[in-house]
Amino acid sequence: MTDVGSMAPGVSFDLADGSRASLADYRGNPLVLYFYPKDDTPGCTNEANAFSALMPQFEKAGVAVLGVSKDSVKSHAKFIAKYDLKVALAADADGSVCDAFGVWVEKSMYGKTYFGIERATFLIDAKGRIGQVWRKVKVPEHAESVLAATIA
Repeated sequence: MTDVGSMAPGVSFDLADGSRASLADYRGNPLVLYFYPKDDTPGCTNEANAFSALMPQFEKAGVAVLGVSKDSVKSHAKFIAKYDLKVALAADADGSVCDAFGVWVEKSMYGKTYFGIERATFLIDAKGRIGQVWRKVKVPEHAESVLAATIA
């Protein structure tokens, strides 16, 4: 389960720099883990830019920020370079991270249903426990709300 108070799932992923990591690698410091649908789309770009703009404050608070989508490492590297993003991005090509956090959901647009990533954010404490969850995120002011929660 990925409810507040539960331990975050023990998942691994590929980072945009080509290295492999796991959530356990982030233990010892809080982590903002945010899921987004697709690189270089308007809402996802706005969200990544908002988190990037606040990275100095997150870093000052000792909080890492990691964005996750099913895009490839190559796509993430292009996305980071194009917008000079300051957040780390993880590739979840097989969907295992999305499944573990319950963000691979049925969606609907223009009367058609399909599966995709629910925009969601998880604040994970230094011990790996989920401290706060934001589901069905609306991008405007979301990064600011997450920052406020990390320093509260």
